[in-house]
Amino acid sequence: MTISVLVADDQAMVRAGFAALLDAQEDIRVVGQAADGAQAVALAARTDPDVVLMDVRMPELDGIAATRRILGPSYPAAHVPRILMLTTFDIDDYVYDALEAGASGFLLKDALPEDLVHAVRVVAAGDALLAPSVTRRMIEHFAARRPRAGRTAGVLHELTEREREVLTLIGRGRSNGEIAADLFISEQTVKTHVGKVLAKLGARDRVQAVIFAYDAGLVEPAS
Repeated sequence: MTISVLVADDQAMVRAGFAALLDAQEDIRVVGQAADGAQAVALAARTDPDVVLMDVRMPELDGIAATRRILGPSYPAAHVPRILMLTTFDIDDYVYDALEAGASGFLLKDALPEDLVHAVRVVAAGDALLAPSVTRRMIEHFAARRPRAGRTAGVLHELTEREREVLTLIGRGRSNGEIAADLFISEQTVKTHVGKVLAKLGARDRVQAVIFAYDAGLVEPAS
């Protein structure tokens, strides 16, 4: 199965480099390139990609606003793509908001080529890009600076005690296998619990569940 990708970055050489790297893979096809967020939204609706590789900082419309439009209710295409954000950890203060808006993960722009290819495949498969430790560091970094969201209290009451345990472990970055070992239950049972947790939270994937866990105070940012 071929993964279709749209690359959005305002730097022409960076954009072309990412596109060439991805196009060279047998299972990936680049269907378009956008120089700003507005172009990314328009091209995404026209080309119907599986994944949008989205730079955070772009003119006309930044990557955060473009992500919200693509993942919002007014997006015209029936198939909603997965968004993989491109960022530099030290300066981009908006990535947490992008993840909360529904982006499926992020990648540092100086990542190794094989990491970029792997990230596209992971996100296209419907998973969130949570494996790299830097992802958890970034979520902790921004969670520590944000006020706790009052909206979490009501939703927490809808979770069973077991579901709350599973959500806490998701927030700590545990995989399904690790959660199963921690709770002495089968991995299939964990998958069932995770699905129910995501449904009750209204979360697209594990990234948003992690963010919710921090906002709800189930997981505390590291000091």
